[in-house]
Amino acid sequence: MNLTIENILLVGSLLLLVSIIAGKTTYKFGVPTLLLFLFIGMLAGSDGIGGIRFDNPQLAQFIGIVSLNFILFSGGLDTNWKDVKPILKEGVVLSTLGVLLTAVSLGVFVYYVTDFTIYESLLLGSIVSSTDAAAVFSILRSKSIALKTNLRPTLELESGSNDPMAYVLTLAFLTLVIHQDQSFISIIPLFLQQMILGGVAGIAFGVSSKYIINKIKLDFEGLYPVLVITLMFITFSATDFVGGNGFLAIYICAVYLGNQDLIHKKTILKMFDGLAWLMQIVLFLTLGLLVFPSQIIPYMGIGLLISVFLILVARPLGVFISLMFFKMKLKRRFYISWVGLRGAVPIVFATYPLLAGIDKANMIFNIVFFISVTSILIQGTTLSVVAKWLNVALPEQAKRLTATDLLMSESPKAEMKEILISSGSLAVDKKIVELGFPKNAIIAMIIRDNNYMTPNGATVIKAEDTLIVLADKPNVFHDVYKALEK
Repeated sequence: MNLTIENILLVGSLLLLVSIIAGKTTYKFGVPTLLLFLFIGMLAGSDGIGGIRFDNPQLAQFIGIVSLNFILFSGGLDTNWKDVKPILKEGVVLSTLGVLLTAVSLGVFVYYVTDFTIYESLLLGSIVSSTDAAAVFSILRSKSIALKTNLRPTLELESGSNDPMAYVLTLAFLTLVIHQDQSFISIIPLFLQQMILGGVAGIAFGVSSKYIINKIKLDFEGLYPVLVITLMFITFSATDFVGGNGFLAIYICAVYLGNQDLIHKKTILKMFDGLAWLMQIVLFLTLGLLVFPSQIIPYMGIGLLISVFLILVARPLGVFISLMFFKMKLKRRFYISWVGLRGAVPIVFATYPLLAGIDKANMIFNIVFFISVTSILIQGTTLSVVAKWLNVALPEQAKRLTATDLLMSESPKAEMKEILISSGSLAVDKKIVELGFPKNAIIAMIIRDNNYMTPNGATVIKAEDTLIVLADKPNVFHDVYKALEK
């Protein structure tokens, strides 16, 4: 087949179609869909039946970084601050100290079981040290796994925020592999710079993005998601340009925006939910194409040994030491240890040694790929079973919807009231997005001058308007009146 633009689009769209249909089918049998996308890419590759030769780590890395932007941003938008706030300390410690401990313990193990140097071993440990946001978000949400207490927000916060730490460690130890004359102490300034600038930039871009989204007046509702995508990429690239961690910045920015009142927020969330799934599929297909299965076979033995140590020793070690100062039942600590899914992120990070051209780059890439596959296959398929076994799962009827589920739900609210806005109300001449309306209530319609209009976040409230308000429960209207009067 000649590689024309049309043929590339044809093959790409067919791969997407096959992935979506096959993913829907195999989900019933408990096979993680992300793993399926990876295998479809491998089947389509040069060692598979498709025969597509793709050997471009630089392009794969670019696709990976773009995809991770969407996946992390979407996960951040869906993070409910009220759920995260009680476990913020635990999540931050897991995503920093936990990642560091996992990387170091695994690196030391790799050093003793392979012929890698200590820095090469720590580089491998760093690459696979973080849990994969794409894998955790998709498996927990697609399987609707309901967990007791604050386990689910803890896991989602950790997986969404620990990639930056793994990224910094990967860059740091890669630098030490290339420049072996440098000392370990030399990477500390890089770490502090990346994390501090990334955190500050995330907050700053979050606040400014909210202002831009709510103040700018676009003629078409469909342009608002495009605006948010633009702001997302600006946040990532500008933070990276000044030497900060772009992944940390976009996650913090997204968490902030997801907990604010935004114009056309429902449209934005729907768009990002779909794009995050698209990017997950594209990312796993691309990485599947990049891998040559015939090159993995020689490393399966050592890969399995390292993977088992990571799952059973390094990850639990990092979790238990990180959480030793927090009150948490032993069963919950074990479950957090088990949800240490490795997915596409380590494979993307493994392209950095390939592009740097270090001696053992190809071996590191193949081992990392094998670790990611075994992690999703072993841990991803058993999350529900282990949750029930450890008694940390909620019964079916007690499952809670996420913030996005509630916002995107099309089901009618339980209570309805008509509220007349008097001329003395402080809500007059304010946009709906500026009212601070409770999350579980909506203004479904406005009656103005005997005309019915469907409002959005940019709609300005006028005196003598009649608001038709829908709410989940009767007591929510107390907060509704409070928002309209302040």
